[in-house]
Amino acid sequence: MISDPKDIALISIETVPDGLQPLGLVRGSTARSRNIGRDITAGLKNLVGGEVTSYTKLMADAREEAIYRMQEDALRMGATMVVGIRFASSMVSQGISEMVAWGTAVGPSDELR
Repeated sequence: MISDPKDIALISIETVPDGLQPLGLVRGSTARSRNIGRDITAGLKNLVGGEVTSYTKLMADAREEAIYRMQEDALRMGATMVVGIRFASSMVSQGISEMVAWGTAVGPSDELR
């Protein structure tokens, strides 16, 4: 029995592996805001070009949080893995972005329980 959300396997395949059954859609999301220091740095970086590393880190942290919340959702359903994982981001409001992760929770088939 899995008790830690981080133990839920994450797989990008499109099919449910043999011996497992789909349990339903799982998802996780987070909304993050920028801060004035990052905005000033990003504005300067925009003048000269290049990667805005503070935003890269912000989005990476948001992805990890969305994944963890998706794993928590899968754990509540009794899943052992999530397949067909997808990500999306959107601007919720000026300066606030949402990161969403979703997939299909799968667990042992009834014969294996």
